[in-house]
Amino acid sequence: MKQTKVNGITINYEDRGPADGKPLLLVCGYTSTMMSWPIPLLEGLKQAGFRVIRFDNRDVGHSEKLKGIPDIGVVAAAAREGRKPDVPYMLADMAADGMALLDKLGIDRAHIMGISMGGMIVQNMAINHPGKILSVTSIMSTTGNPELPAASKEAMTALQERPASAEREVVIRHNMKGRRVYQSPDYPMSDEALHERCAREYDHMYYPEGATRQYAAIVGDGSRVDRLKNVQLPFLVIHGKADPLVPVEGGIDTAKSVSGAKLELIEGMGHDLPVELCPRYVELIAELAESAEGRMAAE
Repeated sequence: MKQTKVNGITINYEDRGPADGKPLLLVCGYTSTMMSWPIPLLEGLKQAGFRVIRFDNRDVGHSEKLKGIPDIGVVAAAAREGRKPDVPYMLADMAADGMALLDKLGIDRAHIMGISMGGMIVQNMAINHPGKILSVTSIMSTTGNPELPAASKEAMTALQERPASAEREVVIRHNMKGRRVYQSPDYPMSDEALHERCAREYDHMYYPEGATRQYAAIVGDGSRVDRLKNVQLPFLVIHGKADPLVPVEGGIDTAKSVSGAKLELIEGMGHDLPVELCPRYVELIAELAESAEGRMAAE
């Protein structure tokens, strides 16, 4: 892992895979660090010829921490009224971080993939930086359309509830319990595997304060439906039919909002990336990349 200054802040990142491989930028979800990506997915993408770049979003992991505690209610009201909310940063700023990292690495154009909040960020990348993008993959994400079904009460509680203390094992067990609520019902992780995953993230860095600022950025972005209608990039949407946190309608709405987008709905997939499905994800992303690069060559 390395650190670099981009877009005015310090970003922690890893660049793996062949230097001459197809560049693929991975964007994490809400409060997740770069350690949240399943190793089988990273290795599968590398074997498929991708140069995989993953990084900690601002306010998590070893990337820079910002300041300010926004009032989510006030932010939501501003978004509903079409006003710019008073927040430390927006999803567009987080998107600019990733684009600036590509610039720093000397990459003119890249494939991009994001999960959950990361899907919202890559949507912003596609909206604001189309010239730097080869293809877009949005996984278990949504458009911010207020008319879509909300998360289940249980899933939202699991996402937002805080542990009783910052002690390592307390946090790990708390996060395990939460993830059990919105995991893929057809692909449950063993206790050992889930503990290892949650421990890996805790040991990378535990920083709960960033959650409020990231959530404010999500709420403040409002609906992207109209903005996505202008996107003319190869676009893939992957969503689990059993997702209780971001219901499947969010993925369907994303695909409907982008002209020509491909939609892949997966039975038994919840709000996570089961290792059993990683070969399928790699296959879909590789197919999209091949199609996108073929289209670019023909232009």
